[in-house]
Amino acid sequence: MGADVSINYRTEDFVERTKTATNGKGADVIVDLIAGDYVEKNYRAAAMDGRIVQIGTQNGVVKELNLMPLLLKRLTHTGSTLRARSVEDKAQIAAELELKVWPLLERGELKPQIFQTFPLEQAAQAHALMESSAHIGKIMLTL
Repeated sequence: MGADVSINYRTEDFVERTKTATNGKGADVIVDLIAGDYVEKNYRAAAMDGRIVQIGTQNGVVKELNLMPLLLKRLTHTGSTLRARSVEDKAQIAAELELKVWPLLERGELKPQIFQTFPLEQAAQAHALMESSAHIGKIMLTL
């Protein structure tokens, strides 16, 4: 979805792959759903003046964190979740997605990575796949 390089963090050293893919520069933007011990890895993988957007904490919270890489690289680390937003905020976000993102999908300018598609009758299998974390990309249900 607009990424120049995708990295399977389960099987590859994403810090090293990021550095290699960017000729040592690092990533300008990192979107992290994992947190935990990946926060410090994100700091190492980020470019100078890079941005890290935290939208999940699947590996839990960070109990200790070395902030020196954040300071030395002048990184911006922001976080957000829809859970804390009001119904009105969520409606506004949905309207903006419809206006700005859906047209990109319709024109093929934004292409999600689809891992597997299931008929609706196999929703339980799709959910089991999602829970296993054995996929990279989206799991789709067809009607």
